[in-house]
Amino acid sequence: MALSEHEEALLQQMEEALYAEDPRFASRIEKTKSRGLGRGRVVAGVVAGVAGLALVVFSAMSSSIWLGAVGFAVMVGGIVYAITPSKAKLAAVGADGNPKPRPGRAKAGTRKSATFMERLEERWEKRRRDQW
Repeated sequence: MALSEHEEALLQQMEEALYAEDPRFASRIEKTKSRGLGRGRVVAGVVAGVAGLALVVFSAMSSSIWLGAVGFAVMVGGIVYAITPSKAKLAAVGADGNPKPRPGRAKAGTRKSATFMERLEERWEKRRRDQW
């Protein structure tokens, strides 16, 4: 579904505000988008899942139980491989699920992000008031 001109303008304003408020975070988001988000892992997992499903179907036609079990294991393994993050991504995340801070880097202040969020909330409320 395409965005209206007004929504595109609002999105552009929000993006510009994000770059102005926290350029480090915005640059990290850009780097994440350009990495491809681990598509190779997902593709390999989906291919393995489809191959496993094909084995299950073939085993049902040939009445071979052991081939069906192998196909099911391949299918589940492929899906699990596709949905689990790589070890490099796991190393960058702590036990609580939050990203680990890099050594030598100061924490970003929460004041700037709070003002950004407040402005977003104000815009949202204004938009809702204008619609009604």
